[in-house]
Amino acid sequence: MSFQKNAARALAAAAVMLCIGSPVMAQNQSGYRVLSTSKTSTMEKEMQEAADAGFRFADVMGGETAIGGSEVVVVMSRRQDPMAWEYRLLATNKTSTMQKELQEAGAGGYDYRGQTQFKSAFGGKEVVVILERPKDPAARISFQFQLLATTRTSTMQKELTEAAERGFEFVGLTVGKTAMGGDEVVSILRRHAR
Repeated sequence: MSFQKNAARALAAAAVMLCIGSPVMAQNQSGYRVLSTSKTSTMEKEMQEAADAGFRFADVMGGETAIGGSEVVVVMSRRQDPMAWEYRLLATNKTSTMQKELQEAGAGGYDYRGQTQFKSAFGGKEVVVILERPKDPAARISFQFQLLATTRTSTMQKELTEAAERGFEFVGLTVGKTAMGGDEVVSILRRHAR
């Protein structure tokens, strides 16, 4: 009887350990990493370190945080796919510079993932764009980007329609102040490179 009780207790303990272990396993397999900085120059490095640890970009937002002041906050989630990713963060207060940098990144196989705007310590109000590409060069696709910036929503409607007629797809929008245009609506569109 004592052997059966001990065996039953051992099985019960093992069952408890399995039940406790399962959520821990699940948590380790699918977790999140929150990155925040007031310097956009360090965010790209932190994102790449997270990607190398098995995380993939989920979302970005710029604004005031309680402790850090004006920051860019990025959430990365543990990815379930076997693909490895590389990240590029573009930040500028000039839309013409952003257009040029987007084109260069798109030609290098980077795709749009998100955008925001925040007030950086050195650059003033900046538009921030997050781009991603597979680490494997054979898996990359080249893109062309079109950045549209205007102070009037009616103008944006017309420009979006014209870009769509040229095969561009809308991917993101930011509304806020830029150095050159004041209060602007900034839209980003993309298409596969031809």
